[in-house]
Amino acid sequence: MKLAALKEDNENRSPLTIKTVEKFINLGFAVLIEKDIGKKINISNEEFENAKAKVISNKKDLLKDADIIIKVNAPSIEDISLMKKNSLFISFIDTFFEKDILNKFLKENVNAISLQLLPRSTFAQKMDALSSQSSLAGYASIILASYHYIKILPMMTTPAGTISPAKVFIVGAGVAGLQAVATAKRLGAKVEVYDTRKVTEEQVRSLGAKFFKIEMEDTQTKEGYAKELTKEELQKQRNALKKAISSSDIVITTAQVFGKKAPLIVTEDIMKEMKKGSIIIDLAISSGGNVEFSKKDEIIDMYGVKIIAPSNILNDVAFDASLMLSSNFYNLAEYLFDKEKKELKMNLNDEILKSSLISFEGKIISPFLKKE
Repeated sequence: MKLAALKEDNENRSPLTIKTVEKFINLGFAVLIEKDIGKKINISNEEFENAKAKVISNKKDLLKDADIIIKVNAPSIEDISLMKKNSLFISFIDTFFEKDILNKFLKENVNAISLQLLPRSTFAQKMDALSSQSSLAGYASIILASYHYIKILPMMTTPAGTISPAKVFIVGAGVAGLQAVATAKRLGAKVEVYDTRKVTEEQVRSLGAKFFKIEMEDTQTKEGYAKELTKEELQKQRNALKKAISSSDIVITTAQVFGKKAPLIVTEDIMKEMKKGSIIIDLAISSGGNVEFSKKDEIIDMYGVKIIAPSNILNDVAFDASLMLSSNFYNLAEYLFDKEKKELKMNLNDEILKSSLISFEGKIISPFLKKE
């Protein structure tokens, strides 16, 4: 079977590394990669060729015979037109906001898996690219904030006096939020966290941070995501968070609702109360943002508060992100690959496929999409 890997202009991550190329070849795949796919993480075409991958410049030649195609983000409509019927495409595809991509898969009879829809289970952990990438995003958010903040994060006692630790407030205790907690604590900051899901309190405390409580109904779904709040609940949340956020030096927002626009949490009236020189990192900008006035990939100054909204913070840690993501791709492909028959096992009753397969033989499979 042939596996093809695509690059993209605005993405530093690569879906393959040398190690995963070698593993795919040992599994029985022929590996085809688009020229310069590893350039931004300092892996040359020659290194890929030495690992026995075939480097191809022309995208049409790359895709025409590929059985599996992997890419970091969603493909273009033009790319899908070049894929052969019944091939399998795998990447991060936001099917709730990229309807044209889904419709093109259905029209062209290209089977597709969205990494965003993989089940969040222990069984699927090795393939869970959303968690692996979110963890790095949480780490990178604290590093980015500390770079822009005009003070240091830890407490420091010197002959010239004592410097108080920075106060970091994190909204959302998912994978990204928890890694942000761990990173901020390692850097010596005081950390407080809020999440609508009560189950996260124990995880937050285990990392040495305070959990900020608001008396509200628990919002965790059976899949482990947060449910969308009503307008009244959102306003109650903002009112309660106002004091905690306004006294913080750094605020990281990671709150997202599965399949919905991100909730607006930090509003103008909260910013007016914040300390001048404080930093907000809005990690939810790709689904609308948690912060009023935040603009994708821009730094905005409002009332002396710096709002930073990176749409792809993983570009800053692209090498390690590529190592983890390429491993997720391999583990998923290995799970689907029948080593004896040298073909894919497309069992629609399988836990992984039933959840993440968005298109199969011209039909929508994932129940997440059928709910719409």
